[in-house]
Amino acid sequence: MFRSLYKIHAFLPELFDQFVQGQVTRRDFLRYSTLLGLSASSAFSLIGCDDDNKEQNAQSNQEQPQSTIPEQIKPGGKVTIGMRLPNIDSPHNFGWSYSANVVRQVCDYLTRTGSDNITKPWLLEKWQASDDLKRWTFTLRSGITWSNGDSLTVEQVIWNIKRWLDPRINSPMMALMKNYLLEDVATGIKTAKGQDLRETRLWSQSAIEQIDEKSFRINCHNPQIAIPEHFFHFTALILHPSENGKFGVGSLGTGPFILREFVKEKYALLVKREDYWHHKVMLDEVEFIDFGDDAAKPIAAIAGEKIDGLHEASTTQYVALERLNQLEFYQIPSAQTAVVRMQPIHAEWHDMRVRKALKLALDNQKILQISHLGLGLVGEHHHVSLLHSDYAKLPPIQPNIAKAKELLAEAGFPNGFSTEIVCKKDPDWELIAVQAMSQMWHEIGVDVRINVVSSSQYWESWKSDSIPFAFTSWTHFPFGTMALDLAYGTGSPWNESYYSNPVFDELLLKAGSIFDPKARSGVMAELEYIMQEEGPICQPLWRTLFTVMHKRIGGFILHPSGYIFAEDLWIQP
Repeated sequence: MFRSLYKIHAFLPELFDQFVQGQVTRRDFLRYSTLLGLSASSAFSLIGCDDDNKEQNAQSNQEQPQSTIPEQIKPGGKVTIGMRLPNIDSPHNFGWSYSANVVRQVCDYLTRTGSDNITKPWLLEKWQASDDLKRWTFTLRSGITWSNGDSLTVEQVIWNIKRWLDPRINSPMMALMKNYLLEDVATGIKTAKGQDLRETRLWSQSAIEQIDEKSFRINCHNPQIAIPEHFFHFTALILHPSENGKFGVGSLGTGPFILREFVKEKYALLVKREDYWHHKVMLDEVEFIDFGDDAAKPIAAIAGEKIDGLHEASTTQYVALERLNQLEFYQIPSAQTAVVRMQPIHAEWHDMRVRKALKLALDNQKILQISHLGLGLVGEHHHVSLLHSDYAKLPPIQPNIAKAKELLAEAGFPNGFSTEIVCKKDPDWELIAVQAMSQMWHEIGVDVRINVVSSSQYWESWKSDSIPFAFTSWTHFPFGTMALDLAYGTGSPWNESYYSNPVFDELLLKAGSIFDPKARSGVMAELEYIMQEEGPICQPLWRTLFTVMHKRIGGFILHPSGYIFAEDLWIQP
């Protein structure tokens, strides 16, 4: 058995030993073994069957994605879902997952991380990593065509990856992949202020190389375990190069639908492809409708059977939705959250003692109960969740009003200060959380005015350096390092706090290169401690995601990221 595992990756036998000895959990074994190239079915077999069968079940991760649509289901019909609809024109630098839920129906990803957080090949057929995790070989699945009949090629995939990494595009994929594929180099040019101008580029001309007509290789500057999961980040959509990274009505895709109509913040209408490569699509049409910031409108639409369900339900809708007998409730634990982010580039938030004082003023258990009905987990102010495989358990920050006041006095605010926080109206739990936190901050002498803006206004300005204090929602990521890279790594396009800490960056690089879960957890503990002590956020909670669908809708599975895969839906007979 170990011989077969070793052929896939040298660390797999040791990882299996750690699982047998109880040193890693079942969840973590499944997560890491599949990332290292073992198929999901083989990984499940290894931890659930007798030793005699383990040899035959240890194989590469080549496997066909399976459809779960029952044979008796008849094709046809339309499903309508309530969901916010920001811009969709530039998928590689989306800021919000709502937009990707439209494009996801048209364009595919190289991999898919399911609701169980297991990553599997999608457009890819398989992958293999070198023992040092510096060389990754990816093989494309055969028989995949674009909606115009063209075959998907390796060249097109490489074009997408290189575009993600182009500094001019400013994609968040740069933040995920920078540590192992990019380098900053001096240009020899001075800026107007006399500073050396540097540029970001691929660390080597052979960093991304085509092997043959089906395979390509990523040669990393530093080891990295999570590349297959990076390929499923919601901005990692594979677009047709002929459209130069743009997307709109009629755009080409390898996915199950074609976008027929779209009006920003109004609606999106998609129609099925008859020649989708994966399986027969049951629905004729899928429509998304944006009801704006009014939480009552979608409830009325569901009650009147104008729509079939919601992308995401809010806490103030919960009781009303429970009364509608035609609905099925879905919920799932997730690493979705929202953070109070403070920008240290502004004098008000420059002192780490001020940032720590605001954390010490908060009772996160109360905030979770008040704002999210207790549905979720208490936040620990470091943006790494118990659901992340690389989570390290640290002592939580407990409310301490006296210590918070002491820190403020040391920082030059013995009488506190006044400030303004910006938040959006939708989802409504966010404003409720901000109101609860504002009352708690008042106890330490910090008076916070709440500036509530429309969601569309917030979407346009959330990364602005002219908004020092704000409350921003963040989606689910399978690894804590992904959240930390995207949100707090120096220079990340999504670093809304403008936080920069060379020690933190170095630890992030180290954590991403470790594939031993035990050793990785030790580095994560250091990262989490930095975030708690001096990090630019207060993080009150982790959300249990919940939503509703009409009982006649089959095939719906709630994903912890809120991702919708309409090709798996059908209408019950």
